[in-house]
Amino acid sequence: MFFSIGIKDIIDILLVAILLYYCYRLMKESRSLNIFFGVLIFIVFWLFVSQILEMRLLGTLLDRIVSVGAIALLILFQEEIRKFFFTIGTHQRVRSVVRFFSGEQKQTHTREDIIPIVMACLSMSKQKVGALIIMQRSLPLNDFMRSGEIIDARISQRLIENIFFKNSPLHDGAMIIRHKRIAAAGCVLPVTHDMNIPKELGLRHRAAMGISQETDALAIVVSEETGNISIAFRGAFQLRISAEDLERILTEDAF
Repeated sequence: MFFSIGIKDIIDILLVAILLYYCYRLMKESRSLNIFFGVLIFIVFWLFVSQILEMRLLGTLLDRIVSVGAIALLILFQEEIRKFFFTIGTHQRVRSVVRFFSGEQKQTHTREDIIPIVMACLSMSKQKVGALIIMQRSLPLNDFMRSGEIIDARISQRLIENIFFKNSPLHDGAMIIRHKRIAAAGCVLPVTHDMNIPKELGLRHRAAMGISQETDALAIVVSEETGNISIAFRGAFQLRISAEDLERILTEDAF
């Protein structure tokens, strides 16, 4: 028995392979890989029974299980599905297309906007003052801002250092910067439960990773224990960076 394979069939196979690959990566990151393989084996078995062997009774039974199981999978993998669509929506090329059709202007930060942040982080690093600064990009952070105190002030090195001063009531929360202004401080952020994060990193680093996984924001962390400056962006850390590296990253990044 011969099969005729055309261009459309090849594209179909490639798209399915790409989809399975991204599902594999997503499940691997969320430590749900065993469940993913279990579901994949069940689907292959279901197709083999119903389509190849044409076993009507068992095939019908598996069809009913699949129809109910689809809803169960949506509930079971709701966080992974949400992250999958978030990754698609925040992809750089997708955002460029959205900006083109919506007429949205890309926000740019000048050196005058960045230097006060860099100098404040450098000063707090030397004094081992803990800090967590969130730079909003394309996705709004209004929900997180409402958990803190609205400030809406010009970016200033002295103001940043005063907010994160150890006796300040706002020093434990996160500062959110948007539209070239300090929008809010003392904000509560989601904490990641990723087990791959080094144990020596504290709650600020976990909050920075959490916000970088749920949004496209860039998080700057100054460690209270070591004074090291780190960055979390798109679910990845850059640890122990210098002030020069921080300035370069903030200057090159397209906010």
